[in-house]
Amino acid sequence: MDQTEMASTQFECQYCTTSLLGKKYVLKDDHLYCVSCYDRIFSNYCEQCKEPIESDSKDLCYKNRHWHEGCFKCTKCDHSLVEKPFVAKDERLLCTDCYSNECSSKCFHCKRNIMPGSRKMEFKGNYWHETCFVCEHCRQPIGTKPLISKESGNYCVPCFEKEFAHYCNFCKKVITSGGITFRDQLWHKECFLCSGCRKELCEEAFMSRDDFPFCLDCYNHLYAKKCAACTKPITGLRGAKFICFQDRQWHSECFNCGKCSVSLVGEGFLTQNTEIFCRKCGSGADASDV
Repeated sequence: MDQTEMASTQFECQYCTTSLLGKKYVLKDDHLYCVSCYDRIFSNYCEQCKEPIESDSKDLCYKNRHWHEGCFKCTKCDHSLVEKPFVAKDERLLCTDCYSNECSSKCFHCKRNIMPGSRKMEFKGNYWHETCFVCEHCRQPIGTKPLISKESGNYCVPCFEKEFAHYCNFCKKVITSGGITFRDQLWHKECFLCSGCRKELCEEAFMSRDDFPFCLDCYNHLYAKKCAACTKPITGLRGAKFICFQDRQWHSECFNCGKCSVSLVGEGFLTQNTEIFCRKCGSGADASDV
């Protein structure tokens, strides 16, 4: 075998043994293949058109999936994704605009899409662009700083205190929510205390004396008049009625005849020393008519 025949044998397709002299060929793993054999044996199949991606075509690969260059498109708008950013969702390829329209949150302020990869702020179930989430007063971004929300918008703490805050009559600090109003003044719930024993009154019935609040126990102990009959305090709480006569007081349910116990509320009565009687019982005694 001469050198020409030897060279021809060495320069042939590994698969079909056709001579490759003067023809296009592909070198793979140190072996030569004619184009048709190479395409038939090694070509990947396009995810879109299901046709082989031949050696003279560009093979675009993403996560072990392959496309012709002309088939590598957004599955929604059909625009080419070659050399453009894209997002894979549920095995679909989407351009960033379609992905944003389909999957991204919308900004509560400007109503535009919040693009994938950009920072978004979440508050009370709504989303904002970072640059849209600003204080309603100073218009500075709030970010992750403390904020106070009102119907009119969100406010940074300094602006809220400047524009809206009330101050506690006791500690003189800002009341940001809730609070107790007494005598047209505001208290924190935890600052509204009995002037006697200092316990919290926010969920307690209380009485006042000289514009100071007292729990019922302290008020009764310090100021309440005592019923001439039962000697218990008379508070007048919740509209309770009581009877006054000279320097004595009675609960309305205690204002009874000292002999027969009939109620004397709204009735004439007789007195003898510290006793009170109905007219019938007092008529036989040396009692004064009232």
